[in-house]
Amino acid sequence: MKKCLLTLGVITFTISVKAQVDSTLLKRIPADTSANKNMNMDAVYNRPFLQIGKMPVSVGGYIEADYQYIGEDGITDGHSFRIPRMTLFVASSIHRKIKFLSEIELEEGGKEISIEFAALDINFHPLVNLRGGVVMNPIGAFNQNHDGPKWEFVDRPVAMTEMLPATWSNVGFGLYGKQYFKDWAFGYEVYLTNGFDNSIINNDQNKTFLPAAKESAERFEESSNGQPLITGKIAIRNDKIGEIGFSYMGGVYNKSEEDGLRLDKKRGVNVVALDFNTNLPGIDTYITGEWAWVHVDVPETYSQQFGDRQQGGFVDIIQPILRRNLIGFKQATLNLALRMEYVDWNVGTFRETGGNISDDLWAIVPGVSFRPTAQTVLRFNYRFMQQQDILGNPPAKISGIQIGLSSYF
Repeated sequence: MKKCLLTLGVITFTISVKAQVDSTLLKRIPADTSANKNMNMDAVYNRPFLQIGKMPVSVGGYIEADYQYIGEDGITDGHSFRIPRMTLFVASSIHRKIKFLSEIELEEGGKEISIEFAALDINFHPLVNLRGGVVMNPIGAFNQNHDGPKWEFVDRPVAMTEMLPATWSNVGFGLYGKQYFKDWAFGYEVYLTNGFDNSIINNDQNKTFLPAAKESAERFEESSNGQPLITGKIAIRNDKIGEIGFSYMGGVYNKSEEDGLRLDKKRGVNVVALDFNTNLPGIDTYITGEWAWVHVDVPETYSQQFGDRQQGGFVDIIQPILRRNLIGFKQATLNLALRMEYVDWNVGTFRETGGNISDDLWAIVPGVSFRPTAQTVLRFNYRFMQQQDILGNPPAKISGIQIGLSSYF
């Protein structure tokens, strides 16, 4: 925690200095939005930054704020406002082939401070780049490309936050690279990092719950069991078709021995994910989605409410309906949006009866978003979802409105 506060202090000081510098020395470095270059793996650098004169350090960030009125089975807690997160970026070009970038997130008004990314990249060849530090495990696409201003919805996808651990990062090293050929681009990433611990089955959710591992800050200091987590991804993009990615993340999550004493067999967690995105020609409809499968070796002594298989994902459909100069904004855009999502935390049947194990959720979220600029979004969503318990009792019906804004700065 002290390290996070110290880092935050340095960033605050940098921004304070920036504010005192003559505005003529400030240079806005826009995000690279060229469609034939960007892939999800580029998201870490595909952000707007502000540079001071000829200084090698640039800064940036984004903020999200929202309002919601949500009810469950006709009962509501009323009106609610929140700032779910504010994120700060600090980047530096140490050499034309050596770059550093950090991403620090303040959640719930500063209640939690976390380092989501802090890595040094060294380029040897377009296909061979070394990355080390706190890296974002590239499982799926959302974990890499999660910045609020890029999305038309107030909430993040349920499956990517409540089944997979969104913004999941760990200390480690790895290689990544990208190669172009005419309209095609190929990219890969592979990392060895610290990983999960026993909290994924020993948590206050009383079910198999991978996001519980994010609560342990010790993963940034040492491995919980001495076993590396392997994460790898390959992706292919065509300028006219879109991008598809395949990723895998797996390793041992439990401590199998201590001081030479055998405690348990090595128990693994394995995740496979598929992601895609495309733009339909002519009507400019943007479609993006992701689906993931989780397999966990749960001890036989645990009850069946701890699932050994999970699956879930989402699909977003975004349709621009207006793009023009409007109320002082150039090329402002009005979008219709629809998200469909599903997650099943316990895939399978009861051993005793053969009946289906439920513990699932589905949601439909229509919405409207307004982008005065590409880097700022105002969004109105209506969320409707149903969630069943493990026994398949009549589902809880949850619905309500959500209004939010998000912007890079």
